[in-house]
Amino acid sequence: MKDPSLVDSHCHLVFRNFEKDLEDVASRWRDVGITRLIHACVEPSEIAAIRALADKFPELRYSVGVHPLDTKHWDEDTLQLLRLSAKSDQRVVAIGELGLDLFRDSNLSEQLSILEPQLELACELNLPVIIHCRDAAKEMIDLLTKLKGLGQCPNGVMHCWGGNLNEMKKFLALGFYISFSGIVTFPKAEETCSCVREVPYDRFLIETDCPFLAPVPWRGKRNEPSYVKEVAEKVAEIRGETYESVARHSTENAMRLFNLI
Repeated sequence: MKDPSLVDSHCHLVFRNFEKDLEDVASRWRDVGITRLIHACVEPSEIAAIRALADKFPELRYSVGVHPLDTKHWDEDTLQLLRLSAKSDQRVVAIGELGLDLFRDSNLSEQLSILEPQLELACELNLPVIIHCRDAAKEMIDLLTKLKGLGQCPNGVMHCWGGNLNEMKKFLALGFYISFSGIVTFPKAEETCSCVREVPYDRFLIETDCPFLAPVPWRGKRNEPSYVKEVAEKVAEIRGETYESVARHSTENAMRLFNLI
C-alpha cells in the first residue's frame, strides 16, 4: 500500500552538509511520500541558491525573508529585493523566515524594525508568513494583536513550535497555524506534546527544520526531509490517532495555508 502524502513545511537544504548527497536525500524524501517541501529563507543571499534548488526539484516551494538573528543582512534595498523575488517566481509561497528571537539576542527594537516591514509586505502580496519566535511570545502576540486590530495582520504559521499551551491558544486565536518538528520526539518536550494533543486537526503542520533538530533516533545528527515521517508518527502517537490521519490533515493544512498545487 502506498504511503500517504506528506509535506515538510519547513526545511533548509542550501547548507554545505547537503552538497555531496542531495540526490540521495531527495530519493529518501520521495520514498516516504513527501510531495511538497517548503524551503525557508533566512537572508537574501540565499534566494538564488534556493531558486536553483526549486529548478532541480519540482516538489520544492520556498519563502523569501530575513531571520531575526540576521538583522545585519537588512539594508535600504532589502524590502524591494524581497518584493521583486516574490513577485517574479510563483514558487514563492510565503514571506519568512521572520520573527523575534530574544533567546540568542536582546536587540528587540532592531528585530522589530525588520519584522514589521516584512509583515506589511506579506499583506501587500497576500502571502502567509513563516514566524520564528523564541522567548518572545508576548512581544509577538502584542504586535500581531495590534496589527489584527488594524486589519493588517497576515496569516501564517508558528514554525518549529516550542511554546506553551496558553501561548499556542493565543496564536490560534490570531488565525495562525502551529508547526511541530522533531522536538516532539525529545524526552523532555512535555509542553510541546501538550500542544500537540490540544491543537485543532485543521490547524497544525509538521516539519523537519533540517538540517537542525533531527528527531529520535537521529538526534544530534544531520536532519533531512524524510525524517518528517518520524514527526508525523510521533504526533499520531501523542494525539491517539492513526499515522494516516495525521499525514492527511497536516498535508491538507499545508496545502491550504501555502496555496500549494
